[in-house]
Amino acid sequence: MQENKRIVEQVWDYTKHAKYYSYRPNYAPKTIDMLITLTKGESNHLRVADIGAGTGNLSIMLLERDCEVVSVEPNDAMREIGIERTKGAKIEWVRATGVDSTLQGGSFDWVTFGSSFNVMDRTEALKEAHRLLKGNGYFSCMWNHRDLNDPIQQKAENAILSIVPNYTRGVRREDQRPIIEAHKELFDNIIYIEEDFYFHQSLENYILAWQSVKNPYWDLETKEGQEIFDKITAKMREILPQEFDIKYTTRCWSARKV
Repeated sequence: MQENKRIVEQVWDYTKHAKYYSYRPNYAPKTIDMLITLTKGESNHLRVADIGAGTGNLSIMLLERDCEVVSVEPNDAMREIGIERTKGAKIEWVRATGVDSTLQGGSFDWVTFGSSFNVMDRTEALKEAHRLLKGNGYFSCMWNHRDLNDPIQQKAENAILSIVPNYTRGVRREDQRPIIEAHKELFDNIIYIEEDFYFHQSLENYILAWQSVKNPYWDLETKEGQEIFDKITAKMREILPQEFDIKYTTRCWSARKV
């Protein structure tokens, strides 16, 4: 557990990226509504552990839908922004990781991973979600994916590939069904939801949103990484309009506790 905690806090340290998260689109609202219906069942109350809550994007959507939320986030900078954004709401923030949440077992109806399931050992994260859930509770992991068939996204992708030809998107783009199915002793009844949406953005805000991204291709903490990023964004400024509607897809995998 300590090794997993070190990986999350050091390798996936988002301290310098936290302030740019507000420029990223949030998840498609109808998808969250459908998940609420799925997980609530006959209950009028949902207690949710939002794991890897970041600056609170998903947590805020859950609060808006009358959930009681405990947000787990190991990064101090991101958690502090989240605490400020949710001030006065019925929410608790905890400094911990997704594989060692420190939360009481069997006390949640739903455990969510919003753009965070890929930054930890997924098997250990599934075990921890299972431990946290009540009987028949639900696990969900979700991401917003850029629609690479969208003309604007195609241009942005071409700008990246012109500078970083070997660019790939890693685990966050993978089908999560196999990893869930590999642990049928923990979860079953898998449900997959995807929903397209458009997000209006200025070019400068789009570039700021890219500064929230952490990947192995350009490390903004290094001179070389900053130079690569500057070349990419210069290319984007050449080929993208000043404002645009840009297409994303919210993709979510959910499963019920066995």
